[in-house]
Amino acid sequence: MHIQPKTIVIAGETASGKSALALWLAQNIPGGGEIVVADSMQVWRGMDIGTAKPTAAERALVAHHGIDLADPHHEAFSAADWLREATRAIADIQARQRSAIVVGGTNLYLRLLFEGLVESARPDAEFRKSLDALDANALREKLIQVDPETASRLHINDRRRSVRALEIAHATGQPASAARNQWNSATTIIPDRFQLILLDWSTATLNQRINSRVQHFVDAGWLDEVNQLTRAAPLVAQAMEAVGYRELLDALESRCSLKEAVEKIKIRTRRYAKQQRTWLRRFQTSPHCATLDAENKIFEKISQEALTVLCGAI
Repeated sequence: MHIQPKTIVIAGETASGKSALALWLAQNIPGGGEIVVADSMQVWRGMDIGTAKPTAAERALVAHHGIDLADPHHEAFSAADWLREATRAIADIQARQRSAIVVGGTNLYLRLLFEGLVESARPDAEFRKSLDALDANALREKLIQVDPETASRLHINDRRRSVRALEIAHATGQPASAARNQWNSATTIIPDRFQLILLDWSTATLNQRINSRVQHFVDAGWLDEVNQLTRAAPLVAQAMEAVGYRELLDALESRCSLKEAVEKIKIRTRRYAKQQRTWLRRFQTSPHCATLDAENKIFEKISQEALTVLCGAI
């Protein structure tokens, strides 16, 4: 069988098993493969357990790109930053005659990879400096003038997103909301240089997998990871958006019990999976998307079905 010369993309909701499938494929496709992670929270160094970052043993088996790219205490990291890293990694992998396998749950990153995005405009240091000099009210007034739709959507204290919206308008000449509205279309165009494998589970089964995974993370030392990270210095707001870290910090600082925090994490993760499911529907109409029904199938069956798709045998 012959593997198509395409970039492979593995997608699915959180806890769907996409990382395990990508790892297996990288070791079993002809010529071998390397993994490019498309996860906005695995870019943060030290945030390992709660983001389900590949283990040292997994990285020893297969090269992984797109992880541990930023310091969660000091740095910002944008979708544009990820796209540059991913594009470079994919080109390097393919230049060595290996298969690039993109895998992750940040569907925004995947759509950015497929279609590009006006919001990938590079930050302007001088313009950013002028915005940093503004207080919250002045920043809000400026955003209302430039992009009233985005201003109405963001809280006045959401400084990071407000600044980014102004940067986009400054760099592109159009408001960020214009790109967002364009992206609200029901489908996503996937270029023929990609082959997407989408893992599909029932909501009930996926929720069970999520609950089990959250508990596994806690048992593996997630609370201690949060304690060590936050003891060193506060995490930047962007890193604190990772599901579970704020909840466990609340438990550490006695704002709730550990049991309550874990339950909140399970609920929030299930809600996140629901949001992912909505995004994933936009990929499914593409002829370059193969949806695999994972329900009631052992891993070996799912992995063989995925390999068959990639080999162009169906």
